Amino acid sequence: MARTPSRPSRKPIAPPLRRRGPSRSAPSTFIWPDLRATPSLGRLRLVWLALLVACGLLSLNLLRIQVIQAPELMRIAKSQQMTYLRPFVPRRPVIDRTGNVLAIDRPVFKLFAHPRYFDDKKDQVAKELSPILGKPAQDLLNQFNQAKSGIKLAEELPEDTAKRIEHLVIDGLELLPNQQRFYPQQGVQANIIGYVDNAQQAQAGVEYSMEHLLKQSPKAVRLNRTGEGTLMPEGIPSGFVHQDDLRLQLTIDSRMQRAIAPVLAKQVANFGAKRGLVLVMDAKDGAIRAMVSDPTFDPNKYYEVNDLATFKNWALTDLYEPGSTFKPLVVAMALEAGALKATDHVYDSGYLEFDGWPIYNSDRSARGSISLTEVVQYSSNIGMVEIGRSMKPDVYYSWLERLGLGQATGIDLPFEAVGQMRDRKTFTISPLDRATTSFGQGFSMTPVQLLKLHGLLASGGKMVTPHVVQGLYDSNGKAYWEPKRAMPKQIFSPNNTQAVLRMMEAVVDYGTGKTAQVPGYRVGGKTGTAQKAGANGYIDGANITSFIGIFPVDQPRYVVLAVLDEPQGANAYGGDNGGTDR
Repeated sequence: MARTPSRPSRKPIAPPLRRRGPSRSAPSTFIWPDLRATPSLGRLRLVWLALLVACGLLSLNLLRIQVIQAPELMRIAKSQQMTYLRPFVPRRPVIDRTGNVLAIDRPVFKLFAHPRYFDDKKDQVAKELSPILGKPAQDLLNQFNQAKSGIKLAEELPEDTAKRIEHLVIDGLELLPNQQRFYPQQGVQANIIGYVDNAQQAQAGVEYSMEHLLKQSPKAVRLNRTGEGTLMPEGIPSGFVHQDDLRLQLTIDSRMQRAIAPVLAKQVANFGAKRGLVLVMDAKDGAIRAMVSDPTFDPNKYYEVNDLATFKNWALTDLYEPGSTFKPLVVAMALEAGALKATDHVYDSGYLEFDGWPIYNSDRSARGSISLTEVVQYSSNIGMVEIGRSMKPDVYYSWLERLGLGQATGIDLPFEAVGQMRDRKTFTISPLDRATTSFGQGFSMTPVQLLKLHGLLASGGKMVTPHVVQGLYDSNGKAYWEPKRAMPKQIFSPNNTQAVLRMMEAVVDYGTGKTAQVPGYRVGGKTGTAQKAGANGYIDGANITSFIGIFPVDQPRYVVLAVLDEPQGANAYGGDNGGTDR
């Protein structure tokens, strides 16, 4: 049997072995380059162009920063790296003529509570603070429960109270120091000193007019800062916080001021007056020794004042008609002008009429021929009109100008008002104006101006300038600065002023000023009661009564003016003794 040949079996064919190196007999394989990975010349140009543009923009920005904006950036850098420090320096103290302190700066503290940091319970902290602050513990506890931090407990704590709180060593209590102006004399000197508010801004008195002397203004010092903003100690110059010992001394006598205050308050109350005023001036140089007004205020608590008029020093801000207190000055003018002699007489008819307006004596009397002394003693309006008529109108007006009517006195206190008077033409052609001026009506002035004018009579005819500032002195009394004042100007002769003073002495000895007598002293004076002028003429029943005194007559030294505004009662006259002086 023939064998059928079998089919060969299929075996898997092994893959050909790869040689590590290329075979010489086998053809080499060509690999095409990746055109995406190889930039073309155009792309290279774009890249270089972008780089050039970027470099150009960067250069322009550097030019802008380093050249154009350099000054501004330098300013900003300096403001961040440096600071200007102006230290707080207290205001200089104010003292009176004998060294008593009238105004001084003192440290005060604000107290804040931050209950979140209390170590003890809130009620325990409240109990410890209660006796120190003078507040009920429950009230303090209620405050603690209002917020977790920043609760103001007190505004102006004195230094000793702040130290008591510090000794408690309670976490969560914060004391912030500040400066406060303190006035030990309280309301006695308020109209002279004025006050400084909580923002350290002067509002009145010498605090305002002498701000340039009281406020020390050290120059700001430039200091460096660290990166954290703290000051570098080595940049602080030595002695940059400098405080001198200079004090502003006034001419005021505090003892006299305190002695007058209760007496004036009593008189204001007795007569139901709106307000009262007493001024005392040394006639030798114009130094004001006392300037007392009632009502007054406590400059330590100025914020409690309800009536803003209380802040005014009406001795130099308010105008009024002086009335009969001006009569001695008219007599002095007539004597100085040579129109009359001290021994002359005038005729008191009791009644005159000018342009339909009647003028008469306040007591409606007619005394006939009377001496100049009797005119002043009895305060005769008709007699004064005759004295005024003895001078020519132009001469009369010229003397009023020489006295400074319508001008400021030059006192070193702020907000002085200027008096009012008729112009020359009106005065010279109007007999009525000349007549009323002779007995102190038809024009106005401030009380301090009337005081200055009577200083002429007390100083032998010399015009002195009223003032309250003596100068700046150190703690040893050495003068650092003293004001330069005009030399006293001779207006009246000493003989004529002495003659007028003797007439004024008769007023105190025998006339309407008897209550001004002082045992052992020769006192001259003049009472006055003038109607108060309003917007539509004189106000019915509203008068201003006053008394001007000079003593001692033999050697005049002091001028005293007392004024009551709108006193009430039957005896509400300048002499307060039932007299009829107007």
